[in-house]
Amino acid sequence: MIFYFSGTGNSKWVAQQLADVQQERLVFIPDALRSATTEFSLQEEEKVGFVFPIYSWGPPPIVLEFIHQLVLYGAEAHYLFFVCSCGDDTGLTESVMRKAFAARGWECSAGFSVAMPNNYVLLPGFDVDSKEVEQQKLLHAQPTLDEINRLIEERQPLFRCHEGSMPFLKTRLIYPLFVRYGISAKKFWTTDACVACGRCEKVCPMQNVTMDHQKPVWGEHCTSCLACYHVCPKRAVQYGKQTKGKGQYFNPQALK
Repeated sequence: MIFYFSGTGNSKWVAQQLADVQQERLVFIPDALRSATTEFSLQEEEKVGFVFPIYSWGPPPIVLEFIHQLVLYGAEAHYLFFVCSCGDDTGLTESVMRKAFAARGWECSAGFSVAMPNNYVLLPGFDVDSKEVEQQKLLHAQPTLDEINRLIEERQPLFRCHEGSMPFLKTRLIYPLFVRYGISAKKFWTTDACVACGRCEKVCPMQNVTMDHQKPVWGEHCTSCLACYHVCPKRAVQYGKQTKGKGQYFNPQALK
């Protein structure tokens, strides 16, 4: 069983690749939370995986919330792992995840990271990768994931997460500030270029965007995944002044 969260499709692609090779069922975390489906019985030898993007050098809060609510019958004897997609590095995400699992009485067997194209654009100096870098990351991601799949199939107990520089500062100081102050839909708005296509509404993993009088309206359940911004064909979705002139990225496989 593989539980996953994804906004702009990087982690969705990773989760689908893992599920295909490992022959495990995929569960989309927002759907499970909405339906209050948080109890699962595991089959013998079933692997349990969590796939998610890195948010400011830590896991998205919705992933930690789900782990807190999740009930796994028979989890003690199973191979438990996580795979995170990141633009550059993960900080101390491994430590955060192992602590979250330990709080439930579960031992994490393995953890991996996969470098994928950047999509965070809400701070000065943050933008999507150039098309050249984007293509290089997508090209290199496949052999990385092939290796991860091999290690998971062999149930290898190891961790390969690219922490990067100053991981303590990033995860212990910046990440909590991001979780507290950086996750909000209050500054989303649309320019006159909006054509009411409804793509932002359809793509939101939290069902937090609704169309009202031919314009999108954002609710209070945002995860700052930025799917609504990146999927807009007219670049009409903006976030305050932070996104002016910045690029867009959506995993091409996730749009199929």
